Amino acid sequence: MGDEGPLKLPGTLLFDLDGTLLDSLPGIRHSAHAAFEACGLEVGDVDLRSLIGPPIRTILARMARAHGSGGPSDADLDRLEKAFRASYDSEGWKMTPHYPGAVELLREMRANGKRLFVVSNKPRHISVKILEAQGTMGLFKEIATRDSRDPWFKDKREMMHSLVERHDLQLQDSMMIGDTMEDAEAASDIGMKFCLMTHGYGDVPDGSDAPVHFRFDHFSQLMPILAQERSID
Repeated sequence: MGDEGPLKLPGTLLFDLDGTLLDSLPGIRHSAHAAFEACGLEVGDVDLRSLIGPPIRTILARMARAHGSGGPSDADLDRLEKAFRASYDSEGWKMTPHYPGAVELLREMRANGKRLFVVSNKPRHISVKILEAQGTMGLFKEIATRDSRDPWFKDKREMMHSLVERHDLQLQDSMMIGDTMEDAEAASDIGMKFCLMTHGYGDVPDGSDAPVHFRFDHFSQLMPILAQERSID
């Protein structure tokens, strides 16, 4: 579970989406390959699972770089991103379920009085559409995405900083839950604890400069903690 003794979950919890709450690989794979096909471009032998986390333009660029020499042109990336969004907005998002136990955990957290937020690189309209379709949208106080404001947030650190300031979040009673080094580094930069979900697409090695306070393989491991909190209260 971690190296800080028995865990009592903080009162405020921030969740990444892709690879943390949502199993995004099936939908992203479907729409990424549809985009390459629509643009008449080839994709090399690439482990897409290891690429998920950054914005989709970055993912598509890395997929394209896996084929042949040199990187894709900006024009190719513009076409790929447009084709991906057309596919994902119509079909891909429907292939993006919550991980087993995630919905139950979120509901239990709310029942225990936790304040829940989303911090994601996913576009806002798709994030909202997925969460609404699966009945979890109303469990979150705010959904923070890069395009939640104009100008866009640069990264997750900026999103988290904005949430901390606008909602007066107490860092000592808050925790980011994610699956990538980006999530861990954003939490570390803000001064917030970080919980790694190892069922996701990234990793934060032991000894990293971005500390991992807790590691869980699946959400069912957090349910007994909530049950214990409720019995104490």
